[in-house]
Amino acid sequence: MRVTVALPRELGNTELSRWRALQESDPAFDNPFLSPEFTVTVGELRDVVRVAVLYDGPEIVGFFPFERHPLGIGKPVAAGLTDAQGLVHAKDLEIDVRRLIKDCGLAVYEFDHLVSGQPLLNDRHERYPSPIIDLRDGYERYTATLKEHSGKTYKTTLAKSRKLQRDAGTLRHDFAITDVGPLRTLLGWKTDQYRRTGRTDRFAHRWIVELVERLLATRSESFAGVLDMIYVDDQPVAGHFGVRTRTTLAGWFPAYDTQFAKYSPGLIHHLAMAEQAAADGIQMIDMGRGDKEYKDKLKNGELEVAEGRVATASPAAGVHWMMRVPVRKTRATVMANPILLKTADKALKTYGRLRTVVQR
Repeated sequence: MRVTVALPRELGNTELSRWRALQESDPAFDNPFLSPEFTVTVGELRDVVRVAVLYDGPEIVGFFPFERHPLGIGKPVAAGLTDAQGLVHAKDLEIDVRRLIKDCGLAVYEFDHLVSGQPLLNDRHERYPSPIIDLRDGYERYTATLKEHSGKTYKTTLAKSRKLQRDAGTLRHDFAITDVGPLRTLLGWKTDQYRRTGRTDRFAHRWIVELVERLLATRSESFAGVLDMIYVDDQPVAGHFGVRTRTTLAGWFPAYDTQFAKYSPGLIHHLAMAEQAAADGIQMIDMGRGDKEYKDKLKNGELEVAEGRVATASPAAGVHWMMRVPVRKTRATVMANPILLKTADKALKTYGRLRTVVQR
């Protein structure tokens, strides 16, 4: 096995075509965050992005996109934003994982959404469910499942949609639009949500805003940015921006105008998005790891992702363990305990309200 490391922009058409072929050869890799277009676009904005190209003789057998940070700390591309991470590789590939990490110039590689079936996985890594909307049997079959398992949610959402239209006007859904204006409206709602709930505002980082804008303009046969919005009487109510392969849409940035909160606009939008996505060839909407009420109400299946790290025997890896592993385990304990999670969420929202008052 031979490994070369390159900047994303240094990959030629041969390498990019091989990457797409490997990705499409295994359903486990059918996520746009594992697509070459995503890594190349992030690499245009962040100089820490690298791609390891794996060879078996003259044949390329894998691609490992990552970020290289100081002290040899490796992270997934756009770490903290992506819901699918890992190595895109040929079937039954056997590798020495620590040698790969070393060949990449890393002391440690840390991940939190590693997809299943990875050579990077071992028994020590924690596994978590990643809820999905499975549309392989069509939208009507999906809604039939909702009626069976989340009947109250489905009926209530339809009733609120009718009430919203009675109160505010005709509902319109625009799917896969390319206008940057609605995108900025959506990002404004999302920023408000981050601040209101005490979370860090991702869009305070200019590179993330530019990344989303560039992805919105990206269109290929196997990858695209997807923006969709619902309106009442031409007033934007809710929307979502994500990225897609031919058959998978990654849920990424959903948000809504809080003045319509009593109508559950997020649920109304997700049902409209699922219907149009199914009509457009999408077979799965990956909503991403995380315990959110709307995900629990809408899901009809789950994937599995892993969290952990792969490390070499080095001082940098030891320092990284002391700084990161106890924190990660504490967070996992809180997330797994409903009482602790509710308390933490309440504290964050209180902080968000106080921060908003101070800023005003």
